[in-house]
Parts: sequence; structure tokens; C-alpha cells
Amino acid sequence: MNKILIANRGEIAVRIIRACKEMNIKTVAVYSEVDKDAMHTHLADEAVCIGPAPADKSYLNLKNIIEAANITCSDSIHPGFGFVSENSKFAKICEESNIKFIGPSYKVMELMGNKSNAKALMKTAGVPVIPGSDGKLKSIEEARQIAKKIGYPVLLKASAGGGGKGIRRVNSEEELATNYNIVKREAKAAFFDDEIYMEKLIENPRHIEVQILADEYGNVVHLGERDCTIQRKNQKILEESPSMAIDNKLRAKMGEIAIKAAKAANYTNAGTIEFLLDNNKNFYFMEMNTRIQVEHPITEMNTGIDIVKEQIKISAGEKLDFKKKNINIEGHSIECRINAENPSKNFMPCPGKITELNFPGGNGIRIDTAIYEGYTIPANYDSMIAKIIVHGTSRNEAIAKMKRSLEELVIDGVNTNRDFLFEIIRNPDFIRGNYDTSFIDSIIHK
Repeated sequence: MNKILIANRGEIAVRIIRACKEMNIKTVAVYSEVDKDAMHTHLADEAVCIGPAPADKSYLNLKNIIEAANITCSDSIHPGFGFVSENSKFAKICEESNIKFIGPSYKVMELMGNKSNAKALMKTAGVPVIPGSDGKLKSIEEARQIAKKIGYPVLLKASAGGGGKGIRRVNSEEELATNYNIVKREAKAAFFDDEIYMEKLIENPRHIEVQILADEYGNVVHLGERDCTIQRKNQKILEESPSMAIDNKLRAKMGEIAIKAAKAANYTNAGTIEFLLDNNKNFYFMEMNTRIQVEHPITEMNTGIDIVKEQIKISAGEKLDFKKKNINIEGHSIECRINAENPSKNFMPCPGKITELNFPGGNGIRIDTAIYEGYTIPANYDSMIAKIIVHGTSRNEAIAKMKRSLEELVIDGVNTNRDFLFEIIRNPDFIRGNYDTSFIDSIIHK
């Protein structure tokens, strides 16, 4: 690979550009008109405007991204996360255009991107799955029959869903008919696909995901798990690794199952197998993310493995140069997502100009961001503007480092969720590791 176009923006674009520079690979940034002064456009070797501010006219404009790759003679495209990262149509266009898509094949993306089909495959492969429909729901009557069999509450979910969208809780048969049609409409609007499926709602679980790497020669390893249970409206806020909810025996079992799942899908590149863990320590496959995750840095901090570089090497046809026995997971890492939002106003996004900025530093502190003093946060995209990642020899040390980091963080000119994150990190239940997916609601409504 000689030149990689990064089909993304913000901190993940900066993260990929830096990895490419260390590998002596040329980079091309793409940007919307509102992002002309964004950090990633200055760090890349070349930058190409691909459209106006709305994402569907720029970062989701497949034609313009491919044209940008062609005019810059880019031989590869890294999609990052979000936008086109899980778009199998885009991956297919890349292949047809003789451009290497840094990720799995479009066929695997199609298979695993459809949550109901992925669940059916996992069930066949012997991976534990959440009870529910076998594939998509064909009618409201079928939904009633399945819900009666598995028991309420249930979830109706968009098959092509992601990012917490297209999900509805149903507590009774009376709620089923209304929510069935609502989720179908939401799925159609968000994902251009109204296919939905049903699964049993696991009440107040832990959300555990396992990072895997798979090369093109059948070698698959996992890099341990991440606990992503701290969420608001199905959106992750804080992640840590390793998880306090599992012991070494269960950790090994979940890792083995994650590898089995990846092999069942003939998966290559970096991916994440997501599980729900119930109160009895039973775990169930939820979905597979066919891209790099926002929270990948905590795995990098614990293992010393650069996942972005591994993605590039795998896509270049290289074999993994390590096996599971060579992977050492040491210490404890925590990541906090810094969002430009106002928690006191229902987490309303707060775009605007940053007038003063200071990031924390010191041993074991990593900042992934694309903002700078004087930068204007646009209103068109996700509100996440930075990630603080800390690593300590123990969980207590990692918590202490995160507390200090949040205290040192200064972002003036816009509202952020810094104080809300500080409230989480010093909460006695969080410190004890005693939390589940209801944790954020318990803080908000206390």
C-alpha cells in the first residue's frame, strides 16, 4: 500500500493518518465544506473536498469518495468507524474499482451487517444467541407468537441497525402492534431497510465485547474483552478493560467463542464480537461490528498492539505475526468519551467555537482528538470531540488517573459532558465494579 484515502473525519481520521505516517504510507483526507479547517485536512499529505456539510452529500457520498480516491491515485481506503465503515455496497464498489477496502469483504459485511442473518449463522455455528425470532419477522402475527413463547419484555430491532437506532422495548401484547410498525418505519428511515427481528430482552445485563484480528490465511486471535456497559440510550459513554464482571475462566470461554464466531463468518481484518452477559453469568451473542471500534484504544493500551496498523497489514496481505500465546494483556485501561453536549438539557448537542483548551497529560494518559483552540465544532455530525484513555497497573490506579485527567481537562466556549463523566468515575458503585446497563438512568434520575 502506497497511498490510503481516509473516508472519515474527526479523531478517527487523525488516528489513522498518524498510523500511516509511522508506516511511511501517504495519506489523503476527504472533507466537507464545513470541515475545510479540520485537523485531519492539515495532517494528511493531500486533501479533497467531497461535498457540502450534510453527511449524505459528503461523507456518505459514495461516488464522490471513489472519485477522490481515483484523482489522487489512492490504492486503498480506510473507512474508520461510522459513515461508510459498515456499508457493504461501498466495499463492493471499492473492489470493483480496484481499490483495497481496509476491512472485511463486502460479502461478509452483508452477512454480518444484517443482524437477524448474523444471529442465524451464529446459532448454526454453536455460538450462544439470545432467544427470539429465527431471522426477520414476516408478520405481526408471527411476532405475537414468538413473544408469547419467549415471554415479555422483548426487543424489536432493525436488522440493518446500529448506533442504538431502530430498537424498541415491548412490555406486553398491547404494545406490540404499535411498536412493530414504528420500528419498521424507523428502520426504513435510518437504514433504507424495514426488515426487523425480535429477541428476548435481557434485563440489566453487562455489555461485553471481544476484539478479534483475523488475517487472510485463516489465523484468528482475540485481544481480550472490553466492558461497554456504561451507556445512555444504547450509546456508549465510558469503556474499560478488562471487565470486572467476569473471571479468567469465563474470559477464556468468551474469547474462544468470539474466535469461533469470526471463523464461522470467514471473517478477515479487525472486528468485534459483542455479547450480553446476564445476572447468572450466561452470555449471548448480540452482533458483530465489522470495523474498528471507537473504544479500540483501551485494548491497545493493555496489549501494546496497534490495531489500525494491523488492519493495514492484514489488508496488504500480511500474516498475523503473533499468536494468542504471544499476546500479553497487562494492567487496566479506561476510556471516557468527551462530547460537546449539555447533560442538564437532556444531553443536547452544543456545537460552537472552542475558546480555551487544555488536555491532561502524564504517564499512562492518551488523548485521541481532532479539536484545537479556536476550532469551531460543526453542528452537522456526532457530538464526540475527544477521547481520554488512561492505563494503570490496577483498576484503582486507572480510576485515579481518569479522575485527575477529567479535573485537568479544560474546554471552554462549548458545553461538554466532563462533569457528568466525573460523576460516573467517582460513583461508589462504579468504583466497586457494581453496575449494569441501567447505571446511567440511576444517576440521572437519582
